[in-house]
Amino acid sequence: MSTEAPRPLKQEQIEATDEITEVAPGILRTMLPIDFTGLGHVNMYVLEDERGVAVVDPGLPNKECWVAIKQRLKNIGVPMRRVHSIIVTHSHPDHFGGAERIRDKSGADVVAHRLFRSWWNPDEPGDLDPEELALYSARPREHVPWGGPDMDIPWKRRFPMNIIRPPHRMVPMPIPSIRLREHDTIKFARREWFAIHTPGHTEDHLCLFDPEEGVLITGDHVLPTITPHVPGLSASDDPLSMFYASLDKVGQLGQQVKVALPAHGNPFHDISKRTEEIKEHHDDRLQRLRDASSTLNKPASVMEFATYLFSPGAQGPMAHSETYAHLEHLRLRGEFECRDNNGLLEYVLS
Repeated sequence: MSTEAPRPLKQEQIEATDEITEVAPGILRTMLPIDFTGLGHVNMYVLEDERGVAVVDPGLPNKECWVAIKQRLKNIGVPMRRVHSIIVTHSHPDHFGGAERIRDKSGADVVAHRLFRSWWNPDEPGDLDPEELALYSARPREHVPWGGPDMDIPWKRRFPMNIIRPPHRMVPMPIPSIRLREHDTIKFARREWFAIHTPGHTEDHLCLFDPEEGVLITGDHVLPTITPHVPGLSASDDPLSMFYASLDKVGQLGQQVKVALPAHGNPFHDISKRTEEIKEHHDDRLQRLRDASSTLNKPASVMEFATYLFSPGAQGPMAHSETYAHLEHLRLRGEFECRDNNGLLEYVLS
């Protein structure tokens, strides 16, 4: 029998409570319950103004979250019909899941980045530049580019992985009525917010910055104690470089940010320090891959390299996808070579 004490939960893994706290002028933090890729809650921020309220990231599309949304708004004293806007930071179901139900009850606008889209919706926003169009037009691939057999993953772990890209009948994915691009402004909580496009975790990730009070809504882009998943299955050839650039973009705000409001975990204050910590985490993973290739002294598959980055319990599609993103980053830098071995990509130090 193991005598090891269980590891303490990270902030993002803590279960939701019904506590409501003011985290900035006119902004309340509420927590919605989720059990999704190791997370315990999602923060649904409620921004109050003369029109009613805007809500940010209204949880998963399930009954438990919907009951919690209604209860949180009731506790604040806001009827559902007073929700005028739903801000969705990015196209993952724990962030947009409740949007359509709220819009159905209130007629609220859905606000997202202009690249937010469903994988089954052929429509696209107009006036996309070539780089935006490349990111928007990409669709999920039927087979992973690195090849190899699928892992036998228990269904309880497979479900939250598959729901990231669900069929239409499972998740009512909203079509935004207001699409923002970099530097656009929008008014909530009686002040203007600037849109910051922060691709990496997803191509359509949106942060919002309020320079008046120094508030940054970070979504999943910057979290307080864990690092967001950087998928290799991306429209970008080098999603890790894209993520680094997005971290630098918000990190440069520095002391202008008095409080950062993440989608999971507690609000925090030093945005520059946290973005550097996340970059160091990925730098460490890159070095682990270099060291692993030196130790192996032969070409190895993405699945083999993933065992050097992730624990046995974390192995699976998300681990393989992030490992692939790191290996491709090193290949594009000229540090690794890649070969196709009967449909299986193998990497080795150059």
